[in-house]
Amino acid sequence: MARRPIALVTAAVLLVEAPAIVGVNAIMARFVEVQSMSLDGLDPDHMVTGTWALGIGSGLALALCALVALLAGLHDRGPGRFGRGLLIGCAVVHGLLGAVAAALIGWGAFAVLMTVVGLIVLTLVMYGKEPAGEKPARKSSVEQSGAGKPAAGEAGAATA
Repeated sequence: MARRPIALVTAAVLLVEAPAIVGVNAIMARFVEVQSMSLDGLDPDHMVTGTWALGIGSGLALALCALVALLAGLHDRGPGRFGRGLLIGCAVVHGLLGAVAAALIGWGAFAVLMTVVGLIVLTLVMYGKEPAGEKPARKSSVEQSGAGKPAAGEAGAATA
């Protein structure tokens, strides 16, 4: 099954994206600072601080989502309820940003963001709940050691 590599690739992509988002916000904060831009009379220093806070917060959230995907891939187990919520939220945000990016930046940015959405959703789906009939049966320690199996001569006698 290919779910481990998918989760690990998702983690790597999100981990690369985290400092990129912080960098983009750093550039925007620098523009606001140098230009002394103001929105409806707001203090430019507050806008710079808010831009940095948004960048750092977004980077930390992406790094946390990357950690959830990484742990899922390493342990080959689906994320817990909190982890699934984080990944779902991350996918929704990427979807919304993709729609905005298509209008403002272009189709290339849209394609990149939709690829990330696809990886996140694929990670979630691959580690989804298995139907009850398809779960592998757990063997007891007696069955694994072979102690509970009848000998070859006993098998014929038991059926007779």
